[in-house]
Amino acid sequence: MIGVAGIAITFVMVFGGYIAAGGKLSIILHSLPFELMMIGGAAVGAFVLSNDMGTIKHTASAIGKVFKGPKWKAQDYQDLLCLLFELIRLGRQNPVELETHVENPHESPIFGKYPRIQHDHTAVELICDTLRSASLNYDDPNQVEEVLDKALEIEKHHALHPAHALQHMADGLPALGIVAAVLGVIKTMGSIDQPPEVLGKLIGGALVGTFLGVFLAYGLVGPFANKARSVAEADHQFYVLIREVLVANLHNHAPNICVEVGRQNTPHALRPSFNALDEALRSTRNAA
Repeated sequence: MIGVAGIAITFVMVFGGYIAAGGKLSIILHSLPFELMMIGGAAVGAFVLSNDMGTIKHTASAIGKVFKGPKWKAQDYQDLLCLLFELIRLGRQNPVELETHVENPHESPIFGKYPRIQHDHTAVELICDTLRSASLNYDDPNQVEEVLDKALEIEKHHALHPAHALQHMADGLPALGIVAAVLGVIKTMGSIDQPPEVLGKLIGGALVGTFLGVFLAYGLVGPFANKARSVAEADHQFYVLIREVLVANLHNHAPNICVEVGRQNTPHALRPSFNALDEALRSTRNAA
């Protein structure tokens, strides 16, 4: 909702200020469809040319997240800590039973308690691969942390692809606006024998191209890229938390200490209180 409000404010302030200053909106509206076709069409064409189909689909999904915000909410972080607590405690008590949950997480009753996490391929893969490594005595915390860091780096790089693609589009839009403006000037020169009032409208229409390119770059596409980047980075913290808890487990800390390490590494705005998490963990223990 806040994204829609931002777009509305941008349009109202720009065009409202133009009209309040005495500008004639009819000139812009007359040229807008043609200029938008040239600038927007060229921008989309360049975007398609410079990206593969996976990135194109990923970017379309990321545009939706600009309005929805990050995927993971406060309850998801608390659920993740409870899930990791259950798995770590089970691994200490019965490593053989833990293996059944790790090898088939989509049929695991423990993972099944938290369907949003269970359906996230990256989260499940990080958890299961790390716990599986520990069961194979691959339990050097520093070594595992290095492996996790590399996996998270790859995941973050992939998650930021849409933001980079949108930013490249934003960087090119002003230049495409100049292209449209030059075409408008060429059109104007073809009517050089017309009276001044006609030439004035033609020149004004040509300048709409420059305006539109800059406006789209810095008023819409650039902010979309920044928002997509911030959402991707916010969601990435969910996976960083997994790393922190599982590395603490490899240091043989008690399960509740491992979870507290994770709680302390949860973004402040989404961090469950100590009492709320303690109550959730108590409920988890009682239900086991």
